Amino acid sequence: MSTSFKPVAEQLAYLKKGIAEIIPEPELKASLEKSLQTSKPLRVYLGVDPTAPDLHLGHTVVLRKLKHFQDLGHAAVFLIGDFSAMIGDPTGVSETRPPLTREQVDANAKTYLRQVFKILDPAKTEVRYNSEWLSKLSAVDIIHLCGRYRLARMLEREDFRSRLQNNQPISVHELLYPLLTALDAVELKSDVELGATEQKFNLLVHREIQREYGLPGQAILTMPILVGLDGQRKMSKSLGNYIGITEPPADMFGKIMSIPDDLMWTYYELVTDRTPEQIAALKQEVASGALHPMDAKMRLGEEIVSGFHGPEAARKAAENFQRVFRDRQAPTEMQEIRLRYAPGVLRVLFPTEWDSKSFTLPVKWSTLLAQLQQVASVSEMERIIKQRGFEVNGEPIIDPTTKLNPAGPASYEIRLGKKKFLRLIVE
Repeated sequence: MSTSFKPVAEQLAYLKKGIAEIIPEPELKASLEKSLQTSKPLRVYLGVDPTAPDLHLGHTVVLRKLKHFQDLGHAAVFLIGDFSAMIGDPTGVSETRPPLTREQVDANAKTYLRQVFKILDPAKTEVRYNSEWLSKLSAVDIIHLCGRYRLARMLEREDFRSRLQNNQPISVHELLYPLLTALDAVELKSDVELGATEQKFNLLVHREIQREYGLPGQAILTMPILVGLDGQRKMSKSLGNYIGITEPPADMFGKIMSIPDDLMWTYYELVTDRTPEQIAALKQEVASGALHPMDAKMRLGEEIVSGFHGPEAARKAAENFQRVFRDRQAPTEMQEIRLRYAPGVLRVLFPTEWDSKSFTLPVKWSTLLAQLQQVASVSEMERIIKQRGFEVNGEPIIDPTTKLNPAGPASYEIRLGKKKFLRLIVE
C-alpha cells in the first residue's frame, strides 16, 4: 500500500468540512481507497463559466474545496467554460439568460486565472477550456448526445418546472446546457466534480452521461451558497452584497466587519482553513464572554484578507479598522487633495483631472466637497452636516453654511460619515 496519500478516513474528514452533500459518499470513499492502493490521484474538476470579469468571496467556496483535494495530492482540474458561457447556465434564473458574445467571454476569461491562482497552486493545476471539444461537435454529435437523456427528466429540474407552471418561456438552448457540459466530464474522465448546491441537477446529469459513454460515473460534492453582506441573500454582485477578492485590503476588511455576528461562523467554515474543532472552540470563547464578537470577527477579517493580499496587508487593514471604528481616530493613510493658495482663491493641484478647478474664498464646505466629487451633490453634503456626519480636524461641523477661508498654508483632516476620510492640504 502506498504512503503517498493520507489514510482514507483522514482524507474524508478533511474534505467534508463545509460541504452540503456527497453523492454518493460510499463511491467517493471507494475511489479514495483505490487511489491510495494504486498511488493514482483522483481527477477532480470544477467548471466555471466566465460570465463576469471578477470573482467574489462566494465563488471561492467551491474553489477552496478544489484546493483541499489538491492539498491531499489529487489532480485539480480547473475548467473554464468558454463555450458553455455563450449558452448560459439557466440555474436559478426565472427567465431565459441572454447568451454572452465570444468577445465578452474572452475578456472575462483573461482575468479568471490570475484570481483563481490566489487560491489554487498554479504549478499543480490543470487548466482546460471546454471549447476544446464542444466547438468541434457536429450536428450529428449533438443529436446523438440528446438521444441519451429523456425530456421528462430534464423538466424535473426545479427552475424549469416552475417556469412551465408560471407560463414563462424556456428556450431549447437552455435544455442543451447540462447535456453539453456533461461532455466536459466525459472528456476530462473525472472521478469527482465540484459545484454549488444550486448546480446539483447539472452535476447529476453529468454523472449520468458519463455512464452513457462507458465511464464509471463521477462522485459529486456540492457546497453551500455563501450568504452576502446583508445576511439574507446569496452573495451576488447584482445584489451589491458581495466582497470582491481583488478589492483593496481595507475595503475587504471593512465589508467583512459589516456582516451580522452570527454569520461569521459560516464564513469561518466556508472561507478559512480553520478546522471544525478550532471554529467550535472560538465560538465557545464568544459564548462564554471570554472573547468579544467583534474581536472574533476581526480575526476572521484578518485571515481572509491575508489569503488574498498577504499577512502584512491584512495586519494594516485590521489596525486601520481598529483605529477608525473602535478608537474613533483618523486613519494613518487617507486620500489627499492638494490646493494652491493665493489671496482670495484656491486652485486644485492634485489629482490632475481637477487641475482647472478653482474656488473663490471663502467657500462653503458643501460646495467645495461636492465640486471635488467627494459627495454626490451640495444637498447631499448639507444632509451629512445636519446629521452630524462631518468633522474637520476632529471637530464636528453642524452648520451647512460654514465656510473654508484659510489665510495661508494649512492642512485639514476630514471625516465624511462613518467611513470616508480625506486630507485637504493647502500649500
